[in-house]
Amino acid sequence: MNKVYLIGIGPGDPDYLTVQAINTMRKIDVFFLLEKEGEGCKDFLKMRKKVLERYLESGKYRIVVARIPKRKKGGNPYVEEIKVWRQETAAVIAGLIKNEMKEGENGALLVWGDPSLYDGHLEMLQHILKGGAINFEYEAIPGITSIQVLAAKHKIPLNRIGESIVITTGRKLKEYSTDEVTNVIVLLDSYSAFKRFQDTNIDIYWGSYLGTEDEILISGKLKDVIDDIKKLKSEAKKKKGWLMDTYILRRSNKKSV
Repeated sequence: MNKVYLIGIGPGDPDYLTVQAINTMRKIDVFFLLEKEGEGCKDFLKMRKKVLERYLESGKYRIVVARIPKRKKGGNPYVEEIKVWRQETAAVIAGLIKNEMKEGENGALLVWGDPSLYDGHLEMLQHILKGGAINFEYEAIPGITSIQVLAAKHKIPLNRIGESIVITTGRKLKEYSTDEVTNVIVLLDSYSAFKRFQDTNIDIYWGSYLGTEDEILISGKLKDVIDDIKKLKSEAKKKKGWLMDTYILRRSNKKSV
């Protein structure tokens, strides 16, 4: 039976791959590289190929690049939009597994960060199997996330004594009150939702293009550095055509050692 691996490759730097990920990659027959539409998407494709070239011997594997549908925005509620888009993408993946894998081969998708955190590939594979048209085994190989890299680069722990850690998105952060922001990790924030808290006594640890040569880091009181962050976000997006940032909003905690 064919087997499909979801391999977490971290946020960009090939050095962030785990030994398990590298060993798994070395037994893959065909890598499926999914390409999105839009500015910057060629960069993600290039980074994945760079990972393969770094750790694998040329000629020992095949690469199949496939274009996935663009998510249609605005016509349906957000959750429904994501559901439809994932089903359409799952159909592409199902076609790759059926048509591009020989019997008994191992295939792989290189997943940005980690397959279990804000990524839909696990649900897509489960959706394909539930449909019953094709059958295969699958396994997820964990990867280092942008959250871990952000904390390491700013030299801070994610956990604090006696507190919870909230991981959310910019879309959901817009619903938070100031009192709810104690130790919040924010991903996927195209809204710059942190602007809502610029008049508070909250610290921010911000990073963009983490794990790449274009990495940018800023930290400090949000009210003191917010203009710098907004300026850098604008300049970086104008230069590269895309921007992926992660940050932590954190209120002072006297319990910390």
